[in-house]
Amino acid sequence: MTEKEIYIEEIDPGILFGVHNANMTLIREAFPMLKIMTRGNVIKILGDKYNIEAFEQKLAAIIDYFHQFHSLSKDEVDEILFATGRTSLKTSESNGVLIYSHSGKAIKARTVNQHKFLKEYDKNDLIFAVGPAGTGKTYTAIALAVKALRDKHVKRLILTRPAVEAGEKLGFLPGDMKEKLDPYLQPLYDALHDMMPMKRLTTYLEDGTVQIAPLAFMRGRTLDNAFVILDEAQNATVNQLKMFLTRMGRDAKFIVTGDLTQIDLPRKSQSGLPFALKLLRNIDGISVVEFDQRDIIRHPLVKQIVDAYDKSDIHEND
Repeated sequence: MTEKEIYIEEIDPGILFGVHNANMTLIREAFPMLKIMTRGNVIKILGDKYNIEAFEQKLAAIIDYFHQFHSLSKDEVDEILFATGRTSLKTSESNGVLIYSHSGKAIKARTVNQHKFLKEYDKNDLIFAVGPAGTGKTYTAIALAVKALRDKHVKRLILTRPAVEAGEKLGFLPGDMKEKLDPYLQPLYDALHDMMPMKRLTTYLEDGTVQIAPLAFMRGRTLDNAFVILDEAQNATVNQLKMFLTRMGRDAKFIVTGDLTQIDLPRKSQSGLPFALKLLRNIDGISVVEFDQRDIIRHPLVKQIVDAYDKSDIHEND
């Protein structure tokens, strides 16, 4: 017998439970082998692990449906639970939506190469996503990872970056090692904060379901049943990138993101990313998705800034 508590944070519990708890009555009927209790924004479940996982998947589908269509009638809940009728056709994937943020924002592919990224993800276990800043490489990768975790396709998420100084030396930064390294990893925390309620993310970080660490911490590990993202891979050396790629275990998905125009290593020739792209591009199961200025989705000025630098004759010394 397994016991689990689920905190409802992505939707008003009153909307989810329905008028006079009508929606919860349907949910209980769909899972007669579970004991389901509600109090405030908490659902407590007792039963076997398999049925609890099935319950969580249906609950996520119901919440996704509400965020997508701003409607959650008793009939709609019934159709979602029993996968019949028009509701079963209104999947998030049909509209390109990966997941919804905890604030209800749809996180979806918005450019040609982001859509290509999703297609290649379905067919390959290792993807290199390379291109300039602001093209959504990392954000899309993390959305895919959060969706894979939510859908029980993996058991954990591991996000990593090389801790390479960009203008500052680690040894001269204040604080202990964690405080020195956290600024390098903050963009990964920021993306996860967009996609998960804080309480859930905190729990996942505490129990190891989500791990965020510098690349050096990957050495010696074998990563099974995991979704692993190496961000800023242009700052990994040849040996570091080889070390990372060979951590790949059973039932794992690996995504490597990088921008070849923003190498912070002492010598640009030390970067292992160009070598890996050339060496591994034509191996079955590995895909390379190249983003460009057309994919930039930050402030409109970012596209013009990137373009201006690309056209400039000013380059740092190698």
